[in-house]
Amino acid sequence: MPIHENLLGGPPPTHLPDEPEPRELLASGTAPADVAAKYPTSSLAWAQLADDAFQGGRTVESYAYARTGYHRGLDSLRRAGWKGHGPVPWEHEPNRGFLRALHALARAAQAIGEQEEYERCSTFLRDSSPTAADMLS
Repeated sequence: MPIHENLLGGPPPTHLPDEPEPRELLASGTAPADVAAKYPTSSLAWAQLADDAFQGGRTVESYAYARTGYHRGLDSLRRAGWKGHGPVPWEHEPNRGFLRALHALARAAQAIGEQEEYERCSTFLRDSSPTAADMLS
């Protein structure tokens, strides 16, 4: 039996390709808006914008940034072979931008009273990565 065989019969984990440039720019203090402008497909940059807006009390802006990061992440997941369900492990650092955007979308949806979207995104996050759901909540 192969070492990494999925014994539960579900889809294999999806690991997004590493794109270190946006992560490195954010870590160096580059403004998230500048990173998103240079790397518009980076869920991580959009997630950081969403977090910053939420912390600044700009909930609707946070929602919009989070939704952009979420959709950019879905595009990346599909390109990586994801079929609409299955694990997206937090432990694989390139997945964290998508997972953070998904969390930010749930948080902002709850804050504006969009309960159904909050529940859908929260469930999606927990189903994708229980670790991310625990770490981000």
